[in-house]
Amino acid sequence: MEDSRARMLNPLQLAYIGDGVWELLVRSRLIYMGRGARHVHKDAVARVNAHAQSEAFRRIEAILTEEEADVARRGRNAHAHHAAPKNQDAADYRAATALEALIGYLYLTGQEERLLTLFKCSQEVENHAQE
Repeated sequence: MEDSRARMLNPLQLAYIGDGVWELLVRSRLIYMGRGARHVHKDAVARVNAHAQSEAFRRIEAILTEEEADVARRGRNAHAHHAAPKNQDAADYRAATALEALIGYLYLTGQEERLLTLFKCSQEVENHAQE
């Protein structure tokens, strides 16, 4: 999709796509790490929620380009027609939506290399904690 067309999408549409892409990246990483089938679902749920995604976003926020930061800002400021889930902090939910919108934008515009770079950077602190 052309960049100009992707930028015209509602940020919640970008976040919707980004949510699916993020889930796939997390699941793929868990399989690559050798996690057994029994643990993959539990581990994925722990990494694909507003709190975990907000932490991931905070790890990459400083290295975003101006264009990426703008997409993320639009995602963070988007107003869903529902409140954050009861068990999620509103600030975490907004940061997670920023991450998902950015991931969706990068995916739709074919920027796979940048998408994978940001995903890897978002996971680096976690990698060191597991060593």
